[in-house]
Amino acid sequence: MMKKKSIYASRASLVLILCQVISALDVPLDSKLLEELLQPPTITQQSPKDYIVDPRENIVIQCEAKGKPPPSFSWTRNGTHFDIDKDAQVTMKPNSGTLVVNIMNGGKAEAYEGVYQCTARNERGAAISNNIVIRPSRSPLWTKEKLEPNQVREGDSLVLHCRPPVGLPPPIIFWMDNAFQRLPQSERVSQGLNGDLYFSNVQPEDTREDYICYARFNHTQTIQQKQPISVKVFSMDSLNDTIAANLSDTDIYGAKPVTERPPVLLTPTGSTSTKVELRGNVLLLECIAAGLPTPVIRWIKEGGELPANRTFFENFKKTLKIIDVSEADSGNYKCIARNTLGSAHHVISVTVKAAPYWITAPRNLVLSPGEHGTLICRANGNPKPNISWLANGVPIAIAPEDPSRKVDGDTIIFSHVQERSSAVYQCNASNEYGYLLANAFVNVLAEPPRILTPVNKLYQVIADSPALLDCAYFGSPKPEIEWFKGVKGSILRGNEYVFHDNGTLEIPVAQKDSAGTYTCVARNELGKTQNEVQLEVKDPTMIIKQPEYQVIQRYGQVSFECIIKHDSTLLPTIIWLKDNDELPDDERFLVGKDNLTIMNVTDKDDGTYTCIVNTTLDSVSASAVLTVVAAPPTPAIIYARPNPPFDLELTGQLERSIELSWIPGDENNSPIISFVIEYEDGLHEPGVWHYQTEVPGSQTTVQLKLSPYVNYSFRVIAVNEIGRSQPSEPSEQYLTKSANPDENPSNVQGIGSEPDNLVITWESLKGFQSNGPGLQYKVSWRQKDVDDEWTSVIVANVSKYIVSGTPTFVPYEIKVQALNDLGYAPEPSEVIGHSGEDLPMVAPGNVQVYVINSTLAKVHWDPVPLKTVRGHLQGYKVYYWKVQSLSRRSRRHVEKKILTFRGNKTFGMLPGLEPYSSYKLNVRVVNGKGEGPASPDKVFKTPEGVPSSPSFLKITNPTLDSLTLEWGSPTHPNGVLTSYVLKFQPINNTHELGPLVEIRIPANESSLILKNLNYSTRYKFYINAQTSVGSGSQITEEAVTIMDEAMASRQVDIATQGWFIGLMCAVALLILILLIVCFIRRNKGGKYPVKEKEDAHADPEIQPMKEDDGTFGEYSDAEDHKPLKKGSRTPSDRTVKKEDSDDSLVDYGEGVNGQFNEDGSFIGQYSGKKEKEPAEGNESSEAPSPVNAMNSFV
Repeated sequence: MMKKKSIYASRASLVLILCQVISALDVPLDSKLLEELLQPPTITQQSPKDYIVDPRENIVIQCEAKGKPPPSFSWTRNGTHFDIDKDAQVTMKPNSGTLVVNIMNGGKAEAYEGVYQCTARNERGAAISNNIVIRPSRSPLWTKEKLEPNQVREGDSLVLHCRPPVGLPPPIIFWMDNAFQRLPQSERVSQGLNGDLYFSNVQPEDTREDYICYARFNHTQTIQQKQPISVKVFSMDSLNDTIAANLSDTDIYGAKPVTERPPVLLTPTGSTSTKVELRGNVLLLECIAAGLPTPVIRWIKEGGELPANRTFFENFKKTLKIIDVSEADSGNYKCIARNTLGSAHHVISVTVKAAPYWITAPRNLVLSPGEHGTLICRANGNPKPNISWLANGVPIAIAPEDPSRKVDGDTIIFSHVQERSSAVYQCNASNEYGYLLANAFVNVLAEPPRILTPVNKLYQVIADSPALLDCAYFGSPKPEIEWFKGVKGSILRGNEYVFHDNGTLEIPVAQKDSAGTYTCVARNELGKTQNEVQLEVKDPTMIIKQPEYQVIQRYGQVSFECIIKHDSTLLPTIIWLKDNDELPDDERFLVGKDNLTIMNVTDKDDGTYTCIVNTTLDSVSASAVLTVVAAPPTPAIIYARPNPPFDLELTGQLERSIELSWIPGDENNSPIISFVIEYEDGLHEPGVWHYQTEVPGSQTTVQLKLSPYVNYSFRVIAVNEIGRSQPSEPSEQYLTKSANPDENPSNVQGIGSEPDNLVITWESLKGFQSNGPGLQYKVSWRQKDVDDEWTSVIVANVSKYIVSGTPTFVPYEIKVQALNDLGYAPEPSEVIGHSGEDLPMVAPGNVQVYVINSTLAKVHWDPVPLKTVRGHLQGYKVYYWKVQSLSRRSRRHVEKKILTFRGNKTFGMLPGLEPYSSYKLNVRVVNGKGEGPASPDKVFKTPEGVPSSPSFLKITNPTLDSLTLEWGSPTHPNGVLTSYVLKFQPINNTHELGPLVEIRIPANESSLILKNLNYSTRYKFYINAQTSVGSGSQITEEAVTIMDEAMASRQVDIATQGWFIGLMCAVALLILILLIVCFIRRNKGGKYPVKEKEDAHADPEIQPMKEDDGTFGEYSDAEDHKPLKKGSRTPSDRTVKKEDSDDSLVDYGEGVNGQFNEDGSFIGQYSGKKEKEPAEGNESSEAPSPVNAMNSFV
C-alpha cells in the first residue's frame, strides 16, 4: 500500500447507516428486523491515525465493528500480517478487534512502534481501518552544556537561547526563576515561538543569575529544566574603576553613553522569508525587533486586509495569529517595527496548501436484486488529490471482477446488481499533505415481505375526524401494499381513502360505519404476507349545558354547571380553571361531578371560569364570566384604627433570642390583621426604631432573634384594614453579649480609578452588625487566573481601600472580611473586580460607508479585539462632518457631529445629512476611561436631492403690461440646478384665481421681464428650483400692474367734486342719526312705526339681520334708505354687483380695485371689501373709502 494512505472508517452505527441509504429501498428502524438482515461490516470505532502512547502504560489500539453476521478481525503491522497468537504480550478483546499490548508486565513500548491496520470481515465484505501509526512519547533530558555569563551594556539587545531537547510531542516552553515564578514579559522582553527569550534592549533591572528555561512534556507529565543563565547589565554611570581598568579603549564597553537606536529585526532575519501552512490550521507569524526606545510592531497584508474575526495579535503584537486559514489567506504579510528613530520591516510570503477534504464522501448503498445505484467519492485539496478505489480492502484493479460494477474516475456505477454484488468499497483521496479514506458498502438484499405493525392493533378515533391505520413493512424488492375491509372485502379504492408510501391507510373523515377490521396485504416476487388491524369510531364529547355568565353580590354563593354527553366507552375527566390557571387552593371552591360552587364570594373571585372535558381521544371546553358586585348597604358602623398594645413583657432571655408578649388594645370594629414588632438599639442608634418582624393578629407572643452586642428595647404596633395603631410603650432594655461578626460587608466592588490601581469599596456593617467592639475589615485580593497568593491588609472601620501598582484592566478576586475584638466573621465570598481602565489602544478597522439616500447613510466597522479595549467596552462613537457642498465647491468650518452606539455594535445609521455633499467620518471605540484612537478618515458623498426654495423673489418696475421679477438662488441647492419653474395667475376682485401659466427658465438666469400682462391687474407668482432629482419648495409673491393714465385722471376728477363729498357726508350723518334712534327705541323695548310698515311691505333685499349675527335689525325703511340699499348692502361674497347702481363708483374703476395715489387721485376700493390688499410697487397706505365706511355700519 502507498505511503500515507489509510482507510477512513465510517463512525455511524448500524441504525444510522440504514437511515442514510441513498437507494429507493428504505430499511425501517425496527430492532428485530435489523437483527435479522444481513449487513456488511462497518467499523464504528478506531484509534487516531497518529497515535502517541505513554511508554509506561499498556497500549490499547481500538478497532470496533458491526455487521450481520458478526465480523471477524485481523491486523497488519508495517504492511504484513500481524500474528497476534505468536506474541505473548498482545491480546485481542473478545467480540472485538481492539488490541491490548501489555507494557506494564515487561513489554517495551519502543518494540511496538509501527503502522497498524485493522480488517473487519464477514461473508458480505471486508472493511478496513485507518493506518494507525503507533509512537511512544519521549521526554529526553537536556544535554549538559557550559553556559557563559552574559555581560551586556545597557540599551543593547540580547537573546537567551533555550534549545529544548527534541521530544514527542514537542514540549511547551516557559521561563521562570529559582523561586518558580514566571519571568515578567512585556513589549521589551518576550518569548519567541522557538522558546528563546528576546530583549529588545536590556535595562539594569534585567541583571539576575536565574534565567531558567523549562520544557513541559504534557504526554508524560514531566518538566525538564535547563541550567540557569546569568545576565549582567553594565551601566556606564555605575562602572567602577576596577571594571573600567579591565576594559581596553576599543572594547564595546567603553565609556559611551546609552544611545537610542533604530529598530533591527532579531527574528526573522533578512528582508523576506516564506511560510507554508495547511488549510484549517492556525497560522502564526512572528517578528521581534531590537531597538531603543522599544519598537512597536504593526502587521499589514500587502494588497489586502487582514481577515476580520479570525485575526488576533499575541505576545504584545509581535505574533500575528490567523485561525482556520484557507487558500484566500495566501499572500505577503509585512511586519513593521517602528520607534522614534526609524523603522524596519520584513515580508513573509505565506502559501496555504490543503490536505484532502471531502466534497462528497461515499455513502452506504442498499439495493434490491436487479436495481441500479452509484457510489460517489469527491474530494478537494492543494494540490488536487488523487482518487483511488479498493474493494474489500484490495485495490479494485486486482479485486475479483463484478459484471455489475463499472469504475468511472470518482464514481462507481452499479447496474442489475445481484446478491453476490454485496461488498465494502474504500475510497482513497491523497496528496503530499495527507489522505482521506472512507468505507461504504453495497448491500444487495432479497427479502420476502414482512409487516412490522403488531397483529390486530386497535385504533380508536372520534367520529368526523381522520383515522390513520399503519402498515409498516419491509421487503426487497419493495413490496406492493393493498388494503381490504372485512375478512372477504374487496380492495379499497377511491377518493374517500388516502394511501401513503409508508403503507399507512388514511380515512380523512371517519364515520361510525367506518369501524371494523381492515387487512393490509404486502407482496413482492418473493412472497406475500398480510396483517389485520381494528378500527373503532367513538361519539364525540359534548357539553350540553355550559356555564353561564353570573353577577353575584359579595359574600354570596354562586354555581356554574358543566353537563356533558360522551361515548359510553370513554372515561371523561373534568377540570375547572380560573383565568386560564388552576383554581385557588381555597376550601370555598367546591368541585362537584358536573358543577363548580364558590361559597362566600369575594372580589378576588371575579374572573373567567372554564370547564375543560378531556377523554383519551378528544377535549372540549366552555367558559363563563363571574362579576362580583357590592352587597346592599348596611347601617353605618364606625371603623377606626386599633388602640396600641400594652403590658409588654420580656421572658426566656438567651444570648441570641428572647420571647416578647403583649396584650392587644381595642380593635375598634375592624379585626386586627397583624402586629408589627420594632426595636431600638440604645448602644449604637438611640432613638431610632427599626422593623424586627410581623406576626398574625391572632398571636400575642413571639420568639425574637437577637444580635450580639446590642442594647435592645421593643415596641408593638397593631394593624387592621383601617391602618396602624400608635406604638406601644417600649419594653424594658436587654443587652446581649459580644461575639464574632456574623456577616461580612455587602456590595463589595473593585473598580480602578487610575490605570495602575484597584479601588476596593464595600458597604460597612451597621453598628449592631459588628457584634462587638473594635470593628475592622480584612481586605484581600489577588489577580484572577494567575497562580498568586492572596495579599491582605487590615483596615479600620472604613469603606474603601486602594491597591496601587496594578496592571491595567486585569480581573482581580476580592474579598472583605469583618473582624472585631473577639475574632473574624465567616469566610467571605469572592467577587471579581477590575483594575483601572486605560484608553483603548487600537481603532476599529475596515470602516465602510453605505449611502442609503441623500440624507441617510449606514456605517459599518469591524470590532476591535477585546483585549485592546483595556476597559469595559461601552460602545463606539462615530465622528462625522461635512467637508464641502459639491454644488458650491466652497469649504467652510462645520462642527463635527457625534453619534454613540452602545455595546459591541458594528454598524449605525447617520441621519440628517445634507444632499450632494462630501463628508468625512471616523470611528473610535469607547471604554470607561474615554475614547481610543480614531480610524482613518473615510470620505463619502451624498447624492443629489431636491433644492430649497429660492432665497428671495422681488417684483419691480411695474408698467401697464409688464413686471420685472428678480430672485435669488436657493440657500441649499442640494445638487446641480437644472432650471427654475415660474408659474403665475391673475387674481380678480373676488380673490378668485385665474388660469395658471408656467414658464421654465434656465438655471443661470436670476431675473425675467414678463410682458403682455393686463393693466391694473393683481398677479400671484410662484417660483421654485429644480435638480435632476426633482422640484424643490416654492416661494410666492403678488404684484399689480399699473392702471391706464386716462382712467386714473377720471377717478381723480370724480373724487374731488364737491357734490360727491357732500353726498358722502350726508349719507354718513343719516346713518349716524338712525343708529342713535335705534339704540333709544331698543332700550325702551318698543317698535317705531317704520318697523310696522316694513313688516307689512317686506323687501327681500332689506330684511333685518339677526341679533346673533352681530348686526342691527329693527330700524330700516324701504323708502328712506333706498340709496343705502343700492349702494352699501353687499351680497355674501362681500362684492358689489354692478347692476345694483347705475351710478356706482365701481364703474369708474372698470371692475378693478381703485386706489388714491399720493397726489389724491382715486385708488380706494369700492367693491364693498373690508380688508385692504397688500401694497405693491408704488402703492401707499390709504384711509377707508366711503363705501367701506358705510359697510361698517351694516
